Amino acid sequence: MATDVHQHIWPPEFLALLRSRTAPPRLDGWTLHLPGEPPYAVDPADHDIAARARLARADGLDLALVSLSSPLGIEYLPPTEAAPLLSAFHDGALDLPAPFGVWASACLTTPEPDTEALRRELARGCVGLQLPATALLDAAGWDRCAPLLDVAAEHDKPLFVHPGAAPAAEPTAPAWWPALVPYVQQLHASWFAFRAFGRPRHPDLRVCFAALAGLAPLHGERLVARGGGRDRGRVDYRAFYETSSYGTRAVDALVRAVGIDVVVSGSDRPYAAPVLPDLGADAAVHALRHANPARLLGPTKGARP
Repeated sequence: MATDVHQHIWPPEFLALLRSRTAPPRLDGWTLHLPGEPPYAVDPADHDIAARARLARADGLDLALVSLSSPLGIEYLPPTEAAPLLSAFHDGALDLPAPFGVWASACLTTPEPDTEALRRELARGCVGLQLPATALLDAAGWDRCAPLLDVAAEHDKPLFVHPGAAPAAEPTAPAWWPALVPYVQQLHASWFAFRAFGRPRHPDLRVCFAALAGLAPLHGERLVARGGGRDRGRVDYRAFYETSSYGTRAVDALVRAVGIDVVVSGSDRPYAAPVLPDLGADAAVHALRHANPARLLGPTKGARP
């Protein structure tokens, strides 16, 4: 099953709710307003469901996993604001045609994580849980999210760590700044927090970091030099790395650090086109698109009931 583990589509009801909002995140027509980023002109074709299904088939995909866009910051809205947006996203995404599957999201501002809501979305067919990296930057974050992660582990479902909302940038910052600076920093920090706090608490949880975890695993030599890498040579076969926005050089470097068995193909469509890195063998592409995503997703291989 050729799989892209990282795409985004906004279903119609979700779009309507974003347009009804008077504060970010909100849509004004097709212009997206977020607190930490300049206004972004959304291409309507990016959320044309029939067109995206054709595009996924043209990419040779059997499964394309869509998720809530965590940089929108919906997970951190007050529960009364987050709930209808999350419901609209899950309802619309679960109703998408083949080849789409769905990652579940959760509100993170309730006094206690809403584990029952997550159980419900997993039972409806979501392939796993997505959390913003901003929720997992330290021990306190991994501890607060532990009940949600316990539910994912109980259902034998993976966690997908995606960049969260960016802080407000300087007015002179270029448009690419959020994607290259705060997003990467979040992933980098969440990966090290996972090593230090997440993995000891959740030894069997399958975890996938977007965008090669901000290339954090390439710092293994520095980790050893600073006293934190005695197990540097041991590969965590339950920790996976998704390739979106990176090409051959970065993917090859990561493979040298963690091995090819934990790298999975993802594109971040519609924000980036899929890239198949040239790793010198057809078997490598098969690993990234077929074998490794199947191990990440578990025995159902992401298929909805």
